[in-house]
Amino acid sequence: MVRLTQFAQGGGCACKIPAGELEQVLTGFGVTPTDPLGELVVGLETGDDAAVVRIEGGTAIVSTADFFTPVVDDPYDWGRIAAANALSDVYAMGGRPVVALNLLCWPRELLPYELAREVLRGGAEVAAQAGCHLAGGHSVTDVEPKYGMAVTGLADPGLLMRNDAGKAGSPLSLTKPLGLGVLNNRHKATGEVFAEAVDIMTTLNAEASKAALDAGVRCATDVTGFGLLGHLFKLARASGVSAVVDAAAVPLLAGAREAVRDGYVPGGSRRNLEWVAPHLDRGSATEETLLLLADAQTSGGLLVAGEVPGAPVIGELVEAGDATIMIR
Repeated sequence: MVRLTQFAQGGGCACKIPAGELEQVLTGFGVTPTDPLGELVVGLETGDDAAVVRIEGGTAIVSTADFFTPVVDDPYDWGRIAAANALSDVYAMGGRPVVALNLLCWPRELLPYELAREVLRGGAEVAAQAGCHLAGGHSVTDVEPKYGMAVTGLADPGLLMRNDAGKAGSPLSLTKPLGLGVLNNRHKATGEVFAEAVDIMTTLNAEASKAALDAGVRCATDVTGFGLLGHLFKLARASGVSAVVDAAAVPLLAGAREAVRDGYVPGGSRRNLEWVAPHLDRGSATEETLLLLADAQTSGGLLVAGEVPGAPVIGELVEAGDATIMIR
């Protein structure tokens, strides 16, 4: 069996450019000067999950793109995970994905096209599950395999979930457990397969998004490569609040703590913790706990400023404009 994870330096969303470095690159790009009609509802300003543009008829277009290197060895599962992850950005904004385009990078001299076909088959299956049209895409030769999608969705501009709409006093709910990064890293190093992790990563955030909208939520983000702490920091900073996290209430995948103890921590997770450290009140939290809270997730759940049926409440937003995250 070809082990796809061995053909990439990183894996899944852990291969993202570190948040701190990315913000340096984007310095000066926060304001869009070419929007005289006020049609751009969500742009670069707060680093939200997707761009949103208002069109005629009281509708908004939600647009995003996401792709990454193999997070698992099975090509079909990788395709499903990458597709679910790309679609998640639309769900995180409160939208409904309607059309997607494949993004495929392939080392054609190293890996057979049969594997690429399986990747695309997995992506197509998840797009169909989401009721999202899949209409072509783009492919290039690359030294590493990469796959994902560019996704366009629709939303009601008055019912968007944004990362800058958090209010002090709102509970924080998390719709998927953490630990995907460390388990995926263990899989890459040892070949062990974690079926629960694959199931979590291939689960769409569609139901969680609908439940949040039905509950009147207007602030959310998805938890992916920057970890829970990274995405919560961005949300708190954009909303002008701080946050308290009850570490004991945060759900974890089976085997996640053991993976940290055994040293299977992705570099991306450590960089996430380093990035948020200046804004972190660690309390009595151990390094192991902090690494799990900063763990780089792939196709993780929604972090919602509000209560979502079936999702644990892991903390709350509090008054204070310095975006401090307090661990309790």
